[in-house]
Amino acid sequence: MRAIQVTRFGGPEVLELVDLPAPDPIPGLEVLEVDAAGVNYADTHAVENSYLSAQELPFVPGAEVVGRTIDGRRLCGFTASGSGGYAERALVAPTAAFEVPDGVSDAAALGLLVQGLTAWHLLRTSARMVPGESVVVHAAAGGVGSLAIQLAKLWGAGRVIAVASSEEKRQLALDLGADVAIDSAPADLTAALREANGGKRVDIVLEMVGGATTDASLRALAPFGRLVVYGMASREAATPIPPTSLMIGSHSVIGFWLVDCMKVDPVGMVGAPLADLVRLVATGELRPLPGTAYPIEDARRAHEDMRARRTTGKVTLTTR
Repeated sequence: MRAIQVTRFGGPEVLELVDLPAPDPIPGLEVLEVDAAGVNYADTHAVENSYLSAQELPFVPGAEVVGRTIDGRRLCGFTASGSGGYAERALVAPTAAFEVPDGVSDAAALGLLVQGLTAWHLLRTSARMVPGESVVVHAAAGGVGSLAIQLAKLWGAGRVIAVASSEEKRQLALDLGADVAIDSAPADLTAALREANGGKRVDIVLEMVGGATTDASLRALAPFGRLVVYGMASREAATPIPPTSLMIGSHSVIGFWLVDCMKVDPVGMVGAPLADLVRLVATGELRPLPGTAYPIEDARRAHEDMRARRTTGKVTLTTR
């Protein structure tokens, strides 16, 4: 089978198209003929071994796939340990997969796994958003951001402030329901966030950029505000935060990693939210954005575009 393999750590240049043996069936796991694999920021960290969990060479990247089982069922799910998604076949655990309803595209189905579950938990589990609160969404046109905007509005956010790097992306965020959209690189991001919230500090910030963006977002928080960190796309660390500094304003800085949901409670923290997300898509209340689909041989370009912030919505690699 064709697959993308990493034999040395580095940037997008280490993604190599090779021919590998197809995975053998294993009791308790499904063999999937992969139609498409999801591409995530976490994958760009994995190939340079800068992610939260260390990688072992060689490996096939990719944690999510959609395709057909041997008996013809269309499944979307997380790949099993040791089976990467950037390949024509992969192994998935039935407990970490769902049957894709008719009318739901590959990109939409994949958008519900890493990005959909992350957006759901950022708002529900980590930030514990209540109706009427203001929510800032950085990288608002991305896979997580575009879904977080819609979920925040569905769940009664008082004001959703989208942050994005281009006019096109800001307009997309507004079309998805954001109340206001601002540039991601103003002279003073803290002031821009407060201005976008009618001069008031903000209740919740969903942050995955890192560095100065994290610093500015923390300074924009209202009393009892929550900054939820779920990535570091810029590869820049934020300024260290003395715990006692959080006491003034009663601020919270919360980390989120989807892997922990799978470790703690796969049914309650993965299965139940997924069912909620699938229902919202089926009823038309939630619209995962179909980002660019790259053929598997262009995996390097997909990573280059994602790292350069040229992508929107759900980025996928197709095998057919």
